[in-house]
Amino acid sequence: MTVEKFTVAGGQVLEKVKQLIREGNVRRVRLLHNDRTIIEIPLSLGAPAAAITIMAAPILAAIGAFAALVTECTIEVEKVDGGSTDTSQQ
Repeated sequence: MTVEKFTVAGGQVLEKVKQLIREGNVRRVRLLHNDRTIIEIPLSLGAPAAAITIMAAPILAAIGAFAALVTECTIEVEKVDGGSTDTSQQ
C-alpha cells in the first residue's frame, strides 16, 4: 500500500478528492488541517467509481463546506499497489 500526500488550497480540495476517487485504486482518503484529521473517507476496493461517487455525495458536500472554511489543507491518500505480487518463489 502506498500513501501519498497533497497540499492544496481550500478551493481545490473538492476537485482533488473527486479526481482521486475517479482513479479507482484509492483505498482511503483523509483530509488534514494543521496535522489533525478532519474527515476520513474509506472507499471500497473494486467498486465502480460512479457508485462510489453517488454513495459519497453527502460526504462530498461536507468536504465542500470544509473547503470553504480553510485556506489550505493536506489530502492523504492510501492507494492499492498494482504490482504487489510476490515473485520470489518462482
